[in-house]
Amino acid sequence: MKHLLLGATALTLCASFSSAAHADFTLNILHINDFHSRFDPITDSDSNCDAETDAAGECFGGIARLKTIIDDTRAKYADGNSLLLSAGDNFQGSLYYTTYKSKVVSDFFNQMGFDVVATGNHEFDDGPEEFVKFIDAAEFPIIGGNFDVTRDPSLAGKIKGSIVIEVGGEKIGIIGATTEDTPDIASPGPNVEFTDVIQYVRGASEALDAAGVNKIILLSHIGYTVDQQVAAALPLVDVIVGGHSHTLLSNTAEGAVGPYPTMVKNPDGVEVPVVQANQYGKYLGDIAITWDDNGTVTKAEGEPFLIDASVTANDDFKTQLAALAGPISEMTGEVIGTTTEKLEGAREVCRAMECSMGNLLADAILDRVADQGATIAFQNGGGIRSSIDAGEITVGDVLTVLPFSNTLATVDVSGADVIEALENGVSDVENGAGRFSQVAGLKYSFDLKQPAGSRISDVLVKGEGDTWVPIDEAATYTVVTNNYVRGGGDGFGTFAEGANPYDFGPPLEQVVAEYIAKLGGEYTPYTDGRITEIK
Repeated sequence: MKHLLLGATALTLCASFSSAAHADFTLNILHINDFHSRFDPITDSDSNCDAETDAAGECFGGIARLKTIIDDTRAKYADGNSLLLSAGDNFQGSLYYTTYKSKVVSDFFNQMGFDVVATGNHEFDDGPEEFVKFIDAAEFPIIGGNFDVTRDPSLAGKIKGSIVIEVGGEKIGIIGATTEDTPDIASPGPNVEFTDVIQYVRGASEALDAAGVNKIILLSHIGYTVDQQVAAALPLVDVIVGGHSHTLLSNTAEGAVGPYPTMVKNPDGVEVPVVQANQYGKYLGDIAITWDDNGTVTKAEGEPFLIDASVTANDDFKTQLAALAGPISEMTGEVIGTTTEKLEGAREVCRAMECSMGNLLADAILDRVADQGATIAFQNGGGIRSSIDAGEITVGDVLTVLPFSNTLATVDVSGADVIEALENGVSDVENGAGRFSQVAGLKYSFDLKQPAGSRISDVLVKGEGDTWVPIDEAATYTVVTNNYVRGGGDGFGTFAEGANPYDFGPPLEQVVAEYIAKLGGEYTPYTDGRITEIK
């Protein structure tokens, strides 16, 4: 409540800065979310794009292209009535962040001219200390409302829950909200307390309204589903620009989860536009919102722009990135441990049977989130690109095995869904498909003599102690995998449709390195019969 009262005081001061509207007002909102430090271009499957593929025009995004399209789009709005927003999670997800931490984000975002940036849960990945560095370096306001930082000496007084910006003579109130489960999935520390999103946004929107602000945007990092719940519950929020669930909303793009914007009726029967723009800077959201004299939204039109090879990369940004890439190249030579034997990661092995590299990767990702309730791990064989010979393991070795910058992701599914995912994994073994499932916390058998869809049998999960028990098809299991598989890649639509999907964030190569270090730096490859082919 103290947080809210302070915000209301500030809002009262802002109320005198402009007069009331006398006509319809249109605001063009450009937005990104879940950028995750993907400064280089990515492929259509969201993996790293090499120079040759990029030159062939087959890649998307990249901070240099993003800079160009933002500048070009804002220039089209001659009246200047535009805002550039980020809905959070700009940390974590590439070696740029691993190497330079928040500085690389603030340096580029300052040059791009963001107006307001929301707090994502990943902004707390390295504790409040790194988040404070980002706040101090940013030349734009960073907001986050439903968490109290007053007891944290490093963050106290450094972040507001909402802000009022004047655009075209109109006061625009922007409220921040961050997913409530941040303490469970990041590291905000014991002194940062998260509260109910709807309760906070209700109070903040009422404070804005009392201060004479009748155009209110919620800039949220709470996920598409919760965004819709907020829109349906609160009468004063006019627009929601969201993130966290990495959702593609579009009226034209294949695979879109819903329309752009998604319209949700609030308690007064007024439709509230909800937008989100996928992830990794692959799309630039672009929505035009029109309010009438009374502050009611009368029109919401737009479509996210796919940033493909038709967008020319900004030369200055390309030069800056090239300079930053040097130390990253040096870092790949860092030794992270040793392996006593060859770690088998050959394509013909890991796409057809249990392999030691698959066991390492599946064990590592399961260990990383076991304390969050995950009990089963899936690693697609196609995500394993190399073996590692006996001896030293370097960062470069791990990146060669895992070149796609995939990140950790979790999802809740039924036991029946797990079996369905396993069936998908063995449905095209004959053709060496990358969907073959390396697993942890799970045992299964498969029979290639049976038709695809009925090849799986003897699926077991961990019981008490070292026991294994048959999977319960009706029970719910938390599965950890990579963001590609979780999003339905390699035919894993079961995971894309699961409950509580969450792209947890740390790059797989970082998770593997930390796991080897946790084991003392020396790893002995093994297979243990967790996958059995019935001959």
